[in-house]
Amino acid sequence: MDTVIGLDLTVQVVVLALAAVLAPLLVDRLERWVRLPSVVLEIVLGILIGPQVLGLVGTGALLETLSQLGMAMLFFLAGYEIDFRAVRGRPIALAGLGWAVSFALAAGALALAGAGAAVMIMAIGVCSTALGTTLPIARDAGLLAGPVGPHLMAVGAVGEFAPIALLALLYSEGQHSGRTTLAIALAGLAIAAAALGSLRRSERVSRLLSATLGTSAQLAVRLSMLVLLASVLLAAEIGVDIALGAFAAGVCMHVLLNALSEREEALVQSKLDGIGFGAVVPLFFVYTGVAFDLDALVSSPVALALIPVFLAAFALVRGAVTFAVAARALERAPRKALAAFAATELPIVVIAAGTAAERGLVAESVAAAMVGAAMLSVLIFPLVGLRWAGKDTAAVAATPV
Repeated sequence: MDTVIGLDLTVQVVVLALAAVLAPLLVDRLERWVRLPSVVLEIVLGILIGPQVLGLVGTGALLETLSQLGMAMLFFLAGYEIDFRAVRGRPIALAGLGWAVSFALAAGALALAGAGAAVMIMAIGVCSTALGTTLPIARDAGLLAGPVGPHLMAVGAVGEFAPIALLALLYSEGQHSGRTTLAIALAGLAIAAAALGSLRRSERVSRLLSATLGTSAQLAVRLSMLVLLASVLLAAEIGVDIALGAFAAGVCMHVLLNALSEREEALVQSKLDGIGFGAVVPLFFVYTGVAFDLDALVSSPVALALIPVFLAAFALVRGAVTFAVAARALERAPRKALAAFAATELPIVVIAAGTAAERGLVAESVAAAMVGAAMLSVLIFPLVGLRWAGKDTAAVAATPV
C-alpha cells in the first residue's frame, strides 16, 4: 500500500540517494567502535527516513521500481561473481547437499511448529544465503582468495538460486503454471549460457569487447545491462520473480565475458560493481528500510519474541548444517567462517516474507519479524565470520565495506 508523504516525489528520490551516501560515511565514523557492513546502516537509515519515523520518504510506484532495479542488479552481480571453474566438483556438491539438508530440517521444524500453509515459503526464506550481500564483504577481506573462497561462492550460489527457483515453482503469478514457468526459466538459462559460451572462441567478439573497454562505447557494460533488463522483462512476463531472471543474466554474462583476458574481465567487473554497489543496489536496501513495517513489529510482543527465534534458525539451519557438511573439505577455522557467512540472509527473506504476507499465509507482524532477523543476520554473522577466519583476514578487513 502506497503511503502519502508531503514532500515532492523528486525530493523523496534525493533523500533516498542521500541516505545511500550517508551510510558508508557513517560506517567510517563508527569504525573505531564497531565495524558495520554498509548495508545495515542503509536499512536503518531507510527506517529513519520512512513513513513510520521521520516521514521524509514514502512507498510508491516510482520508488518501488527503483528498489526493484537495485534488487535486480544485486542478484545480477551475485550471478556474475560466481566462478564455475572454481566451485565445480566438491564445493558445489557439498553446497547442494547442505542446502537440501537445511531445507528438509527447516520444513520439518516449521511443520511441527504448526506453520500450516506457510511451511514451504517460510522454509524457503530460512534456507537462503545472501550471496550478493556477503560476497563484497568476503572479497574485501581477502577471503575469496583463500581455501574458503570456492566453498563460500558455492554455498551462496546454491543458497540464492535454489530458493528463488522454488519461489518460481510454487508461487509464480504469471499465466503459466509453476512447473512450466520454472522449466522455461531454466531452459532459457541453459540455452543462453550455451549460446554465449560458444562466443568464447570468437576473436571478433573478444576484440570488440576489449577495444571498447576504454572508450565511450563500453560494449561489455552495455551488453550486461541489456541482458539484465531483457532477463528481468522475461521473468516478469512469465510470472517469475525478477531475482531469478537477474541471477540468470549474471551467470550468462560471466560466461560471455570469459572471452576477455583476466585483466579485462576484472575491469568490467569493477565497472559493473560501480554501477551496482555505487548507485542502484543501495537504493534497494534503503527502500527495504522505508517499506519495513516497524509498527507491526513493535506492537506485537509475539513478533518481537520471534526475532531471536528466526535468527537462531538461520544459524542452525544454514550455519550449523554448512559447518557439518564441510567437515572433510576445510579446516575448523575457515569452516566456521563459511558457516557464519552461509547463515547471513536478507534479500530472499524480504521476498519470501512479503509474498507470504500478501497471500495471507502469515501475519504482517510475523513477516516483519522474519525480515528483522535477516537484518540482524547481516549485522552479526559476517563480522563473526571475519573474526573466525583468523587475525590475518581481520587485518585485511579493516577497510570499510
